[in-house]
Amino acid sequence: MTDFSTGSDSSCNGGITVEECQGMIQRSLKSPVVRFLREHLEKAGCGVGDNFFKAVNCETQTAGGYTQGKGIVLCSNQISSEDEVNQVLIHELIHAFDDCRAANLDWSNCAHHACSEIRAGHLSGDCHFKRELLRGFMGIRRHEPLNSSISDMRRIYVYTGSFFLN
Repeated sequence: MTDFSTGSDSSCNGGITVEECQGMIQRSLKSPVVRFLREHLEKAGCGVGDNFFKAVNCETQTAGGYTQGKGIVLCSNQISSEDEVNQVLIHELIHAFDDCRAANLDWSNCAHHACSEIRAGHLSGDCHFKRELLRGFMGIRRHEPLNSSISDMRRIYVYTGSFFLN
């Protein structure tokens, strides 16, 4: 999938340092939702240890990502709070669960990837009305469809470089 790391340890773009992010990850691993998701990954036969989560500085403007077979990366230089760390962990753990449970999941298939993004957006609370307001989406109506369809397709475009794979 994607190599997120730039190899640099300093924060930039208003983010936090890799060390601060790693500490926030350790605290987030104790949160009830993260513990719940890890427990269910374990029950599904896909247990994840603490080394499954890594803080790095990223070249891309994303808060983090899940890479099949490698784990979850959080982009410290794009994150500014512990709440964001927690939210990204939850979102990416849902991708890890999808990867674990779905027999024929093909991350290079845009439809499969979009489905997982929409699931992760809904189940993690990314599309919650308060989060949308904090992002500057002020509309009362139709905030969820806008978030799901446009944001998720934008992520897929960034990931693949195209909406359609040859």
